[in-house]
Amino acid sequence: MSRRGELDVIVVGAGVVGAAAALAMVQEGFDVALIEARPPPEWNAQEEVDARVVALAPDAKALFDNLGVWSEISASRVSGFRRMRVWDALAPGELAFDAADRGEATLGWIVENRLLQHVLWKALSESSHRSGTVRLLCPAEVSSIENEPESVTVALADGTRLRSPLLVAADGASSAIRMQLGIGTHDRDYGQRAIVAHVGTEKSHESTAWQRFQPGGPLALLPLQDGRCSIVWSVQADEAARLLALDDTHFQAELGCAFDFRLGTITSTTRRLAFPLKMRLAERYVDGRTLLIGDAAHAVHPLAGQGLNLGLRDVCSLRDQLLRSKSPEADPGAAHVLRRYERERRSENVVAANSFSVIERVFNSDSTAVAGLRGIALGLAGRLPALKRVLGDAAAGRL
Repeated sequence: MSRRGELDVIVVGAGVVGAAAALAMVQEGFDVALIEARPPPEWNAQEEVDARVVALAPDAKALFDNLGVWSEISASRVSGFRRMRVWDALAPGELAFDAADRGEATLGWIVENRLLQHVLWKALSESSHRSGTVRLLCPAEVSSIENEPESVTVALADGTRLRSPLLVAADGASSAIRMQLGIGTHDRDYGQRAIVAHVGTEKSHESTAWQRFQPGGPLALLPLQDGRCSIVWSVQADEAARLLALDDTHFQAELGCAFDFRLGTITSTTRRLAFPLKMRLAERYVDGRTLLIGDAAHAVHPLAGQGLNLGLRDVCSLRDQLLRSKSPEADPGAAHVLRRYERERRSENVVAANSFSVIERVFNSDSTAVAGLRGIALGLAGRLPALKRVLGDAAAGRL
């Protein structure tokens, strides 16, 4: 249903956010080109669980449901968690959240990143029954962008040229599109690495997401469907190097100690990986007829597990803004459409990113005075239902 030429929207980047954006727009009748440098990794249930898992909030699950892909995702390998437990290594006090207290069955879902990509890509490949069309260009790379008053033209490395009223950059935290457009960023290097692996535990994870704040960074254990836990252990860079160099037996012992043996001893571990932790916020989300979504616009600390959820909210906002202006004569790349999206999403994403940074600073401090205040705050939050509900909403990605 192209309004101007052959395409309505060009999306660059077919990660989870980019693929979800493309699928959402195709299903709403837009003609879309999706450009990706490399095919998504294969996924099958016989392989080891992907090292990268995400905690999906209820609104993210609702988006996937609306896109018609949640049934396949949930039938593959998903672990819902009913409870969350948060405590501090240096201070008394603990917060416990339970879905039953909210009259719900689940607080969130732990899903493999690779599975999400696989299902979304499959849905895009089987788009013949949809009201819009999609062109999957992969492998393909953007060599230049021409932002013009009435359209944007993208030139690919193989000489292909695409033109549409709107270009959506979903090509990650190191976005080449953002850099080509000269959009600056506000960065903060936390000097940390997030160690990820899947571990076996002596005791059941109880369908609970666990997080312990300790000097150096938070440690989260997230429940997997097979009974193991996925860990996200944020530590200083030199400490990450030391932990990665340990053999499995010694690593398991240190992990158990760091987690206060809440689930007993750590009985097994997969190969460990580590990723640098940085905050990166784009100075603006719009340049001419190009806009940024997902990590191209905002990369945040993983302590609350909300990076992907924020990106999927970008998708929902973009879809809603385009639908508000949808008509045969409408221009999906009109300035007022893109500015509405930018105003809505930039404010939430900046607040979220800076809030995570403040929490990271406060809870990483080993000051006795600061630790005492943290303990008081956790205890107070646990005794005030209204405050506890707000914190529970934030932890589960509902804010």
